[in-house]
Amino acid sequence: MPSTTWPTPFTTRPTVPELDDINAYLEKLSPQEVLLWGLRHLPSLYQSTAFGITGLCTTHMLSTFPSSAFPDPSKPQIPMIFVDTLYHFQETLELKDEVSEKYNVPVIVAKPEDCETAADFEEKHGEQLWERDEPTYDFLVKVDPARRLYEKLGVKSLLTGRRRSQGAARAKLNPLEIDETGTFKLNPLFNWSLQQVQAYLDENDVPRNKLLAQGYKSVGDWHSTTKSKEGEGERDGRWRGRTDKTECGLHEDYFKLKLLAKKQKVRLFHSGCPST
Repeated sequence: MPSTTWPTPFTTRPTVPELDDINAYLEKLSPQEVLLWGLRHLPSLYQSTAFGITGLCTTHMLSTFPSSAFPDPSKPQIPMIFVDTLYHFQETLELKDEVSEKYNVPVIVAKPEDCETAADFEEKHGEQLWERDEPTYDFLVKVDPARRLYEKLGVKSLLTGRRRSQGAARAKLNPLEIDETGTFKLNPLFNWSLQQVQAYLDENDVPRNKLLAQGYKSVGDWHSTTKSKEGEGERDGRWRGRTDKTECGLHEDYFKLKLLAKKQKVRLFHSGCPST
C-alpha cells in the first residue's frame, strides 16, 4: 500500500519509488481531491494555462475551496502563468482577461525576450519562423519565456491542463510528474474524458473560448490551429496533418529544445546568414 505521509510541502525531490507511491495514491482521487493534495504538498505552486477547457475546470474548482485550503489563507488563489507567444487568437486574449476578473486570480504573462508584439519578434527572427525552424520557434516563444518567468517567480510546481484522453504523448500521463528541471507538474484532471470536462463547464457556467462555438476543439497559435472535422480527436486540429507534432514545447524536454535552438543559432552564424 502506498504511503500517505509526505512533506507539507516537499523540500526535496521524491525518489522514484516515492513518486510511484504518490501516483498510486492520486490515481484513486477526484480532481478536487488531487488539487487539495497539491495545495498541501507542492511548494511554490502556480497554474500554467493557455485557457483551454481543462485548465478552466481547474481554475473554477480552485475558486470553490475555502481559504484554509491554500498555503496562504490570506491569499486564497493560485496565480496563473500565461505564455503569450504573440500569435494567439484575439479570442484567447479576451478570455484571459475575463477569467482573471471572474475568479479574481492574477494572470502573469510571459513573452518572448525583448518582444511586445509579433512585429517585434519578426524583426529579430524573421517572418514565419514556425515554418522555417519549428523547434527554435517553440523555444523562443514558449519554452524560454516560461522558463525565465519561472526562475523570476521561484516557481517550483505547476498545475497543468493535460489529460490522458487527449491521446498521443498524453495517453500514459501520471497524476504527478517531475520534469527534467526538477519542477513538479500536477495534472488534476488526468483521468477525465472530454465529455466530463464539457459537462463540468456547462454545469458551472465557466467561461470558455468563443472559438469553441465555431468548430475548434483545441486552441493554440492562430497559424497552427484549425477547426476540427466531424469524428476527429480533441487535438487533431492542432498542427493539422502532422504525426510528428503533438506538443507545443512547454511539456517537452527543456534542455533538448534549448540545445536545438543553440545549435541553430551557431549554424546560422557560421553560414553567414542572419536569423531572419
